[in-house]
Amino acid sequence: MAEHLIKFGMVGGGQGAFIGDVHRLAARLDNQIDLVAGAFSRDPENCKATGQRLGLDPARCYPDYHEMMRSEAALPADQRIDFVVVVTPNHMHFPVAEAALKSGFHVLSDKPATVDLEEAIALKTLVAETGKAYGLTHTYLGYPLVGVARSIIAEGGIGTVRKVFVEYIQGWLAGEVDNKQADWRTDPARSGISGCMGDIGTHAHNLAEFVTGKIMTHVAADLSIFVEGRRLDDDGSALFRMEDGVKGVLSASQVCVGCENSLSIRVYGETGGLEWHQEEPNSLIRTYVDRPTETLRAAQGYLPESASEGFRTPPGHPEGYIEAFANVYLDFAKALKDGRDVTTGVDAAVRGMAFIEALVESSNSHSAWTEISA
Repeated sequence: MAEHLIKFGMVGGGQGAFIGDVHRLAARLDNQIDLVAGAFSRDPENCKATGQRLGLDPARCYPDYHEMMRSEAALPADQRIDFVVVVTPNHMHFPVAEAALKSGFHVLSDKPATVDLEEAIALKTLVAETGKAYGLTHTYLGYPLVGVARSIIAEGGIGTVRKVFVEYIQGWLAGEVDNKQADWRTDPARSGISGCMGDIGTHAHNLAEFVTGKIMTHVAADLSIFVEGRRLDDDGSALFRMEDGVKGVLSASQVCVGCENSLSIRVYGETGGLEWHQEEPNSLIRTYVDRPTETLRAAQGYLPESASEGFRTPPGHPEGYIEAFANVYLDFAKALKDGRDVTTGVDAAVRGMAFIEALVESSNSHSAWTEISA
C-alpha cells in the first residue's frame, strides 16, 4: 500500500446495503484513498463476508464501531485510519461520528448528519472541541457544472437572484416496497421525523443554498403520506424564502410513478437564468435577457479551470454520479493532506436538520410560514 494514501474505515455498508458500495467505488476512483478497516454490519457474518470480499485484513474487520475506534486508535500513526466514513441508517449517524471524533478521527458522513436538530447542534460543538474535520456527502455538489452555476451567480452573471425552483422527484416508493432500503427510511425510529423530505428533500435544500450562495430562512410546507399505513411523509412541497429577498419553490416526492432520480434546479435573476438536471448532468443551460440561450457542456475548455479539475475524461465522454461522488471524496482527502480546515460539512448538517424540523412544524400548522431556526 502506497504511503501517500489517505486511509479510512467504514461503519455500515455491509452486503445488501446499496450506498456502501457507492462510497467505496467513489473513494477508490482517484487512487488517493484506501479502505483498510470496517465495522460493516451488526451481523458478524455479514461484516466478515464484506471484509473478505473487499480483500481486507480480517483483524481489521470489527464486530462493532466502538471496537474499531479503540483498536484503530491504538495502532501506530502511520498504520491507523485517518478518517471514518458513516453509511448507517440516520439514527446511528451521530453516535458513530461522536465515537470517531472523540477517538481522534476525522469524519465523512452520509446525510442527514443526525436524526434531529439537537444532535446536529451537539455535533457542531463536538467538531469545534476536537478540531477534527467533518464532511457531509451531499453528492450532487460534486458535479462540476453545479460549481460553475454557483460561480456564475457569485460573479453577478445573472444579476440579483430573484427566484429559485428546485425539485427532487422519485417513484420507487409509490407502493409498498419490501427491501432493506425502504424498511429503515420509512421507520421514524431510524429515519427521524421526516421520510421523503429527510431523505431527498434535504438534497434539494442543500443544492439551492449552494448554487445561490443564499441561506434559506423560512418555509411554508405541505407534507403528505399517500401510501396507506406509511408513518412518514412520502411527498411534500414548500414555498421558501432566502436571504436578500430571494423566493422559491421546493418539491420532493418518492411516489411519482416512472420517475427515477430527477433532481433539478432553476435559478432566475434580473438579467438571466440557469438550469441544471441531475439526470442530464453534463449540460448547464444559461439564459439571457438580450442574447440567445446557451448550453454549457462538461469538460469544455471554456469552463473555469476550477471546474475542469473535476472532470476525468475529454468532452463527449459522459461523467455522472460516481464521478461526482468521487469529487466529494477527493476534496475531503486533499483538505486532510493539506491540513485545511473542513467545517462547512457541520454547518450544512445543522441547517439541514433545522430545515427538516421547520418543514414538519409548518405542515403540522396548516402550512404556516415557519422560520428555519438555524
